[in-house]
Amino acid sequence: MMALILFMTACGSVGIAQASQTLEKSAESSSAEETGLTARTDYRTKELHCTNEGEDIYGIAYVPETNGAKVPLVIFSHELGNTHTSGIDYAEALASQGIAVYTFDFRNGSSASRSGRDMSKMSVMTEVSDLEAIIETAKTWDFVDTDRIMLMGGSQGGFVTAATAAKHTDEIAGVVLLYPALVIVDDVHEMFGSVDEIPESFSYRGWFTAGRRYAADVWDYDVYREISAYDKPVLILHGDRDYMVDSSYSERAAENYADAEYHIIHGAGHGFYGSTFDEAFTYIEDYLTRIGIR
Repeated sequence: MMALILFMTACGSVGIAQASQTLEKSAESSSAEETGLTARTDYRTKELHCTNEGEDIYGIAYVPETNGAKVPLVIFSHELGNTHTSGIDYAEALASQGIAVYTFDFRNGSSASRSGRDMSKMSVMTEVSDLEAIIETAKTWDFVDTDRIMLMGGSQGGFVTAATAAKHTDEIAGVVLLYPALVIVDDVHEMFGSVDEIPESFSYRGWFTAGRRYAADVWDYDVYREISAYDKPVLILHGDRDYMVDSSYSERAAENYADAEYHIIHGAGHGFYGSTFDEAFTYIEDYLTRIGIR
């Protein structure tokens, strides 16, 4: 069995996820040119909103122009403290190949989020709830082939992706984990001796002030057992120079999945850029072809 930028409840029905703005854009994007991909499909971007627990979730959909034909959808989950913008390169490259992508801001996922900026309210599990809400709403979008919805996420977004997919195996056609931050569970156990010792707020790795729920929500979460409930093919990519999240976490995840393809990206740290993005995207293309998405 082979295969974190840790910057780091269900959605309503009709009327909640609506396009409030449409921006026409050519698929011959700078990202596609830079990665050496051949642009084959024009696409447009749409600002799409969803709600969860009465709160707004902001996002951008990259929708291929296919004369009304439904297309596969990749939902991209960003890293801790980042926003929907971290998925732009993947979204542009995939949309140019006829695959729709939705990138969004988790509620209170960063100080720059358009979906709330109080990070003390956020945890991995609040983000799982957000992603579940988006999956339900995405099923109502007229451009989505609901049999080919897949999830992709980086760092904490990778953890969220893995946890969500495990709860929705029948609905999710594929999973791509980019440097997933499965270390979070170990981190909080190293910080506190018991769940009762978790304070109302604390500094997480000196990066942001977390609320109590950030630690409490994953305290009893057996990460490898839980995520392995997803029994379809999974792709896991991790850099060999990632000093934020050791690659051993991804290696162990690959060993626990029923069908995992795991690759080390040499020279990559906690994130893929330039040539390491190119290499990662090649693995993603091959994976999508293998599972029938591309």
